[in-house]
Amino acid sequence: MGSIHTIQKPPVEARVRLLALSGLLGLVCCFLTGVCSAEDRDPAPQVLDVFASIPPQIHFVEAIGKERVSCTAMVDPGESPATYEPTPKQIAALGKARLYFRIGVPFESIWMERIQEANPDMRVVDTAEGVDLLPMKRHYHGEDGDHAHSSAKSSGDKDGRKDPHVWLSVEAVKTQARNICNAFVTEDPDGRTFYEQNLDLFLDDLGRLDRTIADIFAKVSSRKFIALHPAWGYFARDYGLEQIPVELEGKQPSAKSLTHLIQLAQSENIRVVVVQRQFSTASARVIAEAIGARVVQLDPLDADYMENMKRIARTLAEAMK
Repeated sequence: MGSIHTIQKPPVEARVRLLALSGLLGLVCCFLTGVCSAEDRDPAPQVLDVFASIPPQIHFVEAIGKERVSCTAMVDPGESPATYEPTPKQIAALGKARLYFRIGVPFESIWMERIQEANPDMRVVDTAEGVDLLPMKRHYHGEDGDHAHSSAKSSGDKDGRKDPHVWLSVEAVKTQARNICNAFVTEDPDGRTFYEQNLDLFLDDLGRLDRTIADIFAKVSSRKFIALHPAWGYFARDYGLEQIPVELEGKQPSAKSLTHLIQLAQSENIRVVVVQRQFSTASARVIAEAIGARVVQLDPLDADYMENMKRIARTLAEAMK
């Protein structure tokens, strides 16, 4: 009789070990498959290093570029774009930048050539292109003592310079945002959909901001204010206000000019003198004390653009009531 062979089942402990080994092998396979899949996917986009002239532009750039960009402003919030000089460290850092977003502030006309020389491959984009620029408004007095308001060109400035404070117009920022988006699409075509979707969202935010500010000034009856520095021309235009500037590009007015300005404020019952963080407040306080006006400090260079614009509107409207 032939022998009968029986298959012996492995002990329970052996089966457990086999199951554990099978599970471990499965995990390893899954991990390797995942690694291969990750390698097959498109790599993360390279972050674009970009520079802008002033802090509010960082808000515009990051609203559109988000995690695909890294933006640095040349001018710090406490500095004046009229007199700013880039540091050697900033000039060196420009060597890595792909884009520079200029906006038209005074220091650019002096330093832009050197900025470009620091990185010839860096593309300079004029974000104010397409904006309806206002002439730089100044307050002056004729020999007869009568006051007058004039653009820089009509009051003797041969170059007819334009007002660079275009970021203080929400409507103008919409144009700047489109210019920024177009620059990103040109530099990084693969991100077109990403940039354009973010642009649409930002434009919606700007539209809501514009309506909010308009509502803030809707019930304000007094529409004139004195400004130490003429930074508020676009803001005043957009919301039916009138700024009466004291000085131009940080230059202090003469005693005679101050006297005429005080007379003007008294005759027109102007009760607000606006100063900004970046300039001396001495002249503003002289005027305010003479006419019994309130001095209001506003900061046009705050990096938190949306909240700052609402804060500017609320502060000014409250003072003008």
